[in-house]
Amino acid sequence: MKDFRRRYPNLAKELEGEGLRIDSVRSSPKEAERAVHDRYRGYDPTVIDFLRRCDTEEQGLEIIAYMQGRGEIGEDYARKLKFQLIKDGIRSFGRKKEYGYYLKRC
Repeated sequence: MKDFRRRYPNLAKELEGEGLRIDSVRSSPKEAERAVHDRYRGYDPTVIDFLRRCDTEEQGLEIIAYMQGRGEIGEDYARKLKFQLIKDGIRSFGRKKEYGYYLKRC
């Protein structure tokens, strides 16, 4: 058993009851499928999510101004985002999120 613990420490912990706990079981494939697709239900995109959909720096500046105007982001955060956008470009916020991004993630 010592050799097993040394070679497979995480598996040994699971077998000894210290590992992951499973809190739920899906009783039907439809229910499991729905749970996977509901992953982003109620998700509120951040300004970064919107910036990652932009193609140009100009679009990014519009998004920042719009979010600031709505009160979604503060003046200091907007200034930091603009500085990063101008200095490092639109892709500095991450890869472009194409249409259907969240559907593909499910």
